[in-house]
Amino acid sequence: MTHSAAGEHRLDRFRQLWDEIAPIGRDERSGGYLRYALTEPELRLRQWFRAQAAERAMPVTDDGNGNLFAWWGDPEAGEAVLTGSHFDSVPHGGAYDGPLGIVSAFLAVDELRAAGVTPARPLAVAAFVEEEGARFGVPCLGSRLLTGALDVERAAGLRDAGGVSFAEALGDRPAGARPELLGRFAAFVELHVEQGRALVEQDAPVAVASAIWPHGRWRFDFTGEGNHAGTTRMVDRRDPMLTYAFTVLAANKEARLRDAHATVGRVAVEPNATNAIPSRVTGWLDARAAEPETLAGMVAAVHGKATERARRDGTRVTLTEESATPLVAFDDGMADRLAGLLAAPVLPTGAGHDAGVLAAHVPTAMLFVRNPTGVSHSPAESATDADCAAGVTALARVLEELLR
Repeated sequence: MTHSAAGEHRLDRFRQLWDEIAPIGRDERSGGYLRYALTEPELRLRQWFRAQAAERAMPVTDDGNGNLFAWWGDPEAGEAVLTGSHFDSVPHGGAYDGPLGIVSAFLAVDELRAAGVTPARPLAVAAFVEEEGARFGVPCLGSRLLTGALDVERAAGLRDAGGVSFAEALGDRPAGARPELLGRFAAFVELHVEQGRALVEQDAPVAVASAIWPHGRWRFDFTGEGNHAGTTRMVDRRDPMLTYAFTVLAANKEARLRDAHATVGRVAVEPNATNAIPSRVTGWLDARAAEPETLAGMVAAVHGKATERARRDGTRVTLTEESATPLVAFDDGMADRLAGLLAAPVLPTGAGHDAGVLAAHVPTAMLFVRNPTGVSHSPAESATDADCAAGVTALARVLEELLR
């Protein structure tokens, strides 16, 4: 097969697999995806995962936390190389965030087999559950359980908006930490669509990650006095919505002052009536910064300003940390080695990933595939088939190097 023909074959194979999953969970109105963990669309994708593994004679195991692993080689042999990503999405999210890493992993296995590679150690393709945290509220839930970073009882009791617990959705109490499984992995490589435009600016299809910013989610609960919108004088109001609104603006200001990121993208209001002053407002802050001290200082400053504003508004505010991830610096030796192997740039990221959780336990690296729009967690997220095929080839080269 000529080089040109081989390239066309890679594009065809990528498009074939991508087209199989593209309609699943897609919302016709927004064009985005509703693939919440362990709901019907994500369960269909997990069936697709098992079917792809079966086509390649790769047995599938479940770690008891909802994470799936398809094995090329003996699962018990140890020193395995792990790759893969997740299927779940944020509400109306993009097509590539997560699934690209799983599709690319299976295609990389195909490339290695077509090249006659006989791995000296096992390879596992993973599909992690609830990476986005869009259904049960905790990001990287499956990888946190696997590594013991999250308490089993807390995870089992997490509930979605409909009141369904994670344990109920899973069909059993999660298994929790699996040190004997983690001990079988010698390396983890996650391929992901880039969530920014650095690769567009550098005119490169693929990059290697250097680090993940420290980040977390904090819940602000604002309480006041519910009352009639038409009869309550402005001077008599104790309106938590005012405190909430001030806090959103304060978070924006504090982030800009620190060259950090702060987002309030979710809010719940009680009683949520047009003609009623709210009695309670809950807002969720997503905060990220390059350094942990910067992040801690920003959240503390926002909390302080919210508390002062609550005093003036006659309301109350409480702050609860729901999840926190420290600075993750990926294995320097592996990142340098892979960047040299691929002649690829090295980039940091502000986005969290299962790779960030596993990095504390397993030598870990990430590959990014160029996103022309730079937009992510949105239907505008994109990647060309050519760049995706280049990502598959890059992942195959990386896995071949690590499987020696």
